[in-house]
Amino acid sequence: MKKRNAFAAGTIAIMVMGAMSGCAFGGGGGDNDSADSGEPVTITFQSLAYQDSTIAATEEIVDAWNEENPDITVKLTQGSWDNVHDQLVTQFQGGTAPDVIHDESSDILGFAEQGYLADIGEYFSDDVKDAVADEVWETVTSEDGAIVAAPTLLQTYVVFANTDAFAAAGVEVPTGDELTWDELADISKQLTANGSYGVGWGLKQPTAAMMNTALGYGGDFFEGTGDDATIEVGDAEVAVPEHVHAMAYEDKSLDPVTLTQSGSDVLPGFLAGQYAMYIGGNFLAQQITESAPEGFNWTVLPPLAGDEGPIQAANPQTMSVAAESEHVEQSAKFIDYFMGASNQAKLAQGDWLIPTSSAARDEVAAQTDGANGWAELLKTGENLAGAPFQKATNYPQWKDQYATPLLQQYFANSISLDDLKKQLTDGWASVG
Repeated sequence: MKKRNAFAAGTIAIMVMGAMSGCAFGGGGGDNDSADSGEPVTITFQSLAYQDSTIAATEEIVDAWNEENPDITVKLTQGSWDNVHDQLVTQFQGGTAPDVIHDESSDILGFAEQGYLADIGEYFSDDVKDAVADEVWETVTSEDGAIVAAPTLLQTYVVFANTDAFAAAGVEVPTGDELTWDELADISKQLTANGSYGVGWGLKQPTAAMMNTALGYGGDFFEGTGDDATIEVGDAEVAVPEHVHAMAYEDKSLDPVTLTQSGSDVLPGFLAGQYAMYIGGNFLAQQITESAPEGFNWTVLPPLAGDEGPIQAANPQTMSVAAESEHVEQSAKFIDYFMGASNQAKLAQGDWLIPTSSAARDEVAAQTDGANGWAELLKTGENLAGAPFQKATNYPQWKDQYATPLLQQYFANSISLDDLKKQLTDGWASVG
């Protein structure tokens, strides 16, 4: 099977034009006199943590920082993944952005191009820099070498399995380094019987899942960077949607109703035995551990693979500093602290995400001993590739206005695969 190295062939070369200057803020931006004078400052940190365990871990980290650094007080505020992009647009344009910004690499690049994010690489310690692979740093590094964020945690899409359902059907639980989509479809058919489906997948918001897993088939979607990025929607780009559609409407082993639901909406059916398998972001493992009935036995299956291997996109959560902040250095030092191995391990376990830090991954592996699928979850982080969509300036707009509704229509069986390809392509031309 042909493989491609993580971040090879089109690794992130993020276009950042005229970035990092305070001029975008009409005279604001980065007066760090207090850093030199040692005067006490307060910085704001807008966190997007939403699971109780991760919120608690974030608060614990902030409290520990404040106790150790009385001259740099971090004030924690709460944002939401549901509207972070629009909220940041409003905050940046109004000059009210928090000092420390929690987001993800695919969303921050457009802001970086407009000069809204500071270059903070010089403030990171060698321990933090060395613990994260160069390829991951590239996802937050501009073309001229400016680091506009720290990459923290990674999400992958995994298959959760009810091992008792496998045993009842006489189906062996897959093991090994990967699980192909064809193998998944075959297993799903074997597990579909007596009103229960082999798999449920909440794809109410399908774009991220389809874009990330497309790389397993070499589906890049985009070439070029910034405003010059072009799109090509071929067979590789739609291979995963085609598999999903076939399982739902041809094999009838995937419940089509779940395609209109969120991952959280589908979870109760998995826990009740309606679905033997459940596909979703690895963070959903936390909800499984909290909600599973007593005696419910589950695991995580090997990473999903296309014909190029178990490759998914590296789109890490990020911590940035607003270019307009008056305390860029202090904010970056807090991020460096936040990136410490023990802190990242704590956050990763709260959200069941993969730390970008190798030291943090080692801590997670040791602390969990691979239980409850942690070994498989960490394995999904071994074959991450640069996501070409991160380089495309208009990707967020295209995703919201075209990709998401069109994929929803395809999964509702209301448009054909050819229609999907054409309209995704035409949609990019409309936003360009």
